[in-house]
Amino acid sequence: MSPAGLQLDLLDPGELGFDAEFAGLHRRELEAGAWIDHARGWVQGHSQLFQELLQSTSWRTSEERMYDRVVKVPRLFAVLPGDGPGHPLIEHMRVALSSRYREEFSRVSLALYRDGNDSVAWHGDRVARRLPDARVATVSLGAPRRFLLRPYGGGPSFAYNLGWGDLLVMGGSCQRTWQHCVPKLKHAEPRIALMFRPDWESY
Repeated sequence: MSPAGLQLDLLDPGELGFDAEFAGLHRRELEAGAWIDHARGWVQGHSQLFQELLQSTSWRTSEERMYDRVVKVPRLFAVLPGDGPGHPLIEHMRVALSSRYREEFSRVSLALYRDGNDSVAWHGDRVARRLPDARVATVSLGAPRRFLLRPYGGGPSFAYNLGWGDLLVMGGSCQRTWQHCVPKLKHAEPRIALMFRPDWESY
């Protein structure tokens, strides 16, 4: 799978790695005990990692019920290692994130936004929004997309432009008291969201 017109980041140094010291991480405290950690360009060589995951992953479609009908989810998804070999760097990132946040990020999944038509509506994580405290870490590979957050149920939103190896971690009550989305665009180049979560099903 090789989407046409993909523009690789010319500033990407090309050598695979990541900021294991989290030196570029900045926290934003939100209302109701929620917080966001953000690090720009956390992954170096992100263009190479994007291409390897794009090619080696068995991407799947899915459907979900919306009121009285079933609709196709407007993005592709995969779970590692079942849907592909991933990359050795992913395990190093997973271990570093687990150590940093003192919680085992045992579940690794991916979402592929192929173009501007692929999106995700306002939501909180299906399981995490029932927990008092939950963390989700996302590494964005490929072209940047707007990632919006707003208080649960509506209100003023703010945005991050995530791509080129950025790291974003949602924590505290964020999944329960805030919602997030990736809106549709007239034009957007491909992006992969690499997501790390604890095994909440066992809580």
